[in-house]
Amino acid sequence: MKKKAKQKKQVKLKKAKKSLRPKKVVKKVIKKKKTVSVKKAKPKKAKVVRKRKFQFAKMVASGNDFIVFDNRRSGLKNGSELAAVLCNRIEGIGADGLIFIEQSRKADFKMRIFNSDGSEAEMCGNGMRCAALFKGKKNAKVETLAGMLKAELKNDQIKVKMTPPKNLQINMNINVNGRFYPINMVNTGVPHAIYFVENADVANVRVLGRLIRYHQIFQPEGTNVDFVAVTDEENLNIRTYERGVEAETLACGTGSVAAALIYHHKFITTEGSFMINIHTKSGEIVKVYFDYQNNSYENVWLEGTAKIVYKGECYV
Repeated sequence: MKKKAKQKKQVKLKKAKKSLRPKKVVKKVIKKKKTVSVKKAKPKKAKVVRKRKFQFAKMVASGNDFIVFDNRRSGLKNGSELAAVLCNRIEGIGADGLIFIEQSRKADFKMRIFNSDGSEAEMCGNGMRCAALFKGKKNAKVETLAGMLKAELKNDQIKVKMTPPKNLQINMNINVNGRFYPINMVNTGVPHAIYFVENADVANVRVLGRLIRYHQIFQPEGTNVDFVAVTDEENLNIRTYERGVEAETLACGTGSVAAALIYHHKFITTEGSFMINIHTKSGEIVKVYFDYQNNSYENVWLEGTAKIVYKGECYV
């Protein structure tokens, strides 16, 4: 009995000793979640467009006004965009067109003319007179998209020799909204449709001019439209709806020439040398000279005044 009791005590002592031993601390391993760093995209810096300063001249010929740049060294290339912006009469300088004076290998200079809507025209008679005055040479040979031209300066008068007319047709009856109009046409550097009226002052230039300008017979290039009234054999009144300006202008040089040639071809037809006065809406009278021999028009000249209104600088 004593032996068993002794053994029980020894078991209890062992258990007691075990309970007194320090327990092993089991450390929990907490795995750290990997954090993925997302780099925020830096906002792109807006490109700073540095505008350059250019000098220009504002010029007028018979009521047609132009912004003229001497582009022989400037290197301006975006003539269409500049014209659309600078010719705006509210937010820009305001003009019927923009002219570049450029270098030419076969003439004294080259003239490029952009309409106020940004389209480039082949030629412009009044613009040509402004370019000649700007250049200041008494006798100049000028390169244009319509061909080679000559310009002469005599005091305040500028005379321009035009390219020979082409595609001359008379008495074309065209249907405009169900009504037929006797239209005549000729290209005097740019295309013109001539419509003779009794009184140019009351002609519906804005509406009828636009309808004829976009008529399918003149597509795809379209045409300028001139409303012409005959005063006598040497005097015509004219109003013009200009393609590219898309409105009536105070004058049009190529339109004045077109009116004089069509008038002669339709109503006079005799041979010889002629001079016809064209009364423009601006009030200025321009003169058109030409020779008519063997059913052909030669030595066609346009004469009138031009002036520099002011000079300035702009950033483009």
